[in-house]
Formats: sequence, structure tokens, C-alpha cells
Amino acid sequence: MKPVRQTRFHGRHETRGRTCDWPGCAEAGEYRAPGGRASGADGPGDFRWFCLDHVREFNAGYDYFEGMSADEIFRAQSPLHGWEQQARAFRPDAGIDSTPRWADFADPLEAISARARAHARLRREGMAAAQAGFTPTEQRALEVMGLGADTDRRTLRLRYSRLLRQYHPDHNGGDRGHERRLQQVVEAYQLLKRARAFFA
Repeated sequence: MKPVRQTRFHGRHETRGRTCDWPGCAEAGEYRAPGGRASGADGPGDFRWFCLDHVREFNAGYDYFEGMSADEIFRAQSPLHGWEQQARAFRPDAGIDSTPRWADFADPLEAISARARAHARLRREGMAAAQAGFTPTEQRALEVMGLGADTDRRTLRLRYSRLLRQYHPDHNGGDRGHERRLQQVVEAYQLLKRARAFFA
């Protein structure tokens, strides 16, 4: 009985006619290495394909941080790197653009209808905020604060105070798990307290 070859564990990919990308090498290119375009929202990026000897040589000289500034390197080395963005589940429009949770509805048409109502509500709120004189950036700040276009300066201050108490570590036994959210609230308040809509 012929033994089964493990190809994925050590990074080897079976190839049919693909040669090593190393200049002058005619060996099979069976090992993947980063290419010129990194992976991102547009897809997995480009890869180079090398033979075993040349992928080892490539890896020995590869610098992940090449071309980055000191600040970018510092951020990339942070344990929180990639977790700073607000998760979809906690955004004001959570679930609106995603597939409905069918189990929450007895009738599929109810799920579709609920999604349409949520879209309409967001559109109405955006139009009301624009009519009240808020810029698109200020409208996003209102969403962060959980406020509508009909808010006034007093309501903004009260909401800010409540959110500070909710997210500040001093009010949560030193828990710093809400720092990112707290920063968003502070930035939103600093922007909104100078909004022209409040002085019109």
C-alpha cells in the first residue's frame, strides 16, 4: 500500500508545470511566498512560487516591515493590531446589510420587511440630520453617540456624561476593555460640540 503524502502541512503545493520564480531556476515552484500585492479587502493578494531551496533563501531575507514607518511598525506589533475597527455586530447599522437571522422570524417575508424598515429608518435619520445642518461626518458622530438629528446641546452634554460613566475605566473597576469605544465617544463629542447646527 502506497503511503499518503502530506502536502499542505509543510507548505508544499502540488504543481502542474509551474516553475520556480527564482531567476534562472527551472525546478518546480511548489512553495508559496508573498508577492508584490499584499492580501486585503480585494482578495488574497499575489504570490511568488519557489522550489524548496529558493523559498528557504527568500524567507531568510524577507522583511515583513519593509517600507513601513516607525509608527506603522509599532501598530503592526501591537497585540490589538487589526482589532481596532468597530465590529459589525456593534455598529449602529448592524445586521442591515448582512443576511437576516432567519431563525428570529416565523415568516421569511417578515425578515425581509424588517431589513427594509431598518434601511428606511437609517435613510430618514440621515436626511433629517442633513436638513438640521449636520455634515456627513457629524452624522456619523451622532450615530456613535446614539443621538438623532433633533438633539440639542444640552442633550449632547447629558449623553456624553452618561457614556463617559459607562465606558471610563474609573467607573468600571479599572476595566480598560472599553477604551476604543470611549475614544470614539470623546472624538464624536469634540466634533459635535462645535457643530454649526447647534448655533444656527
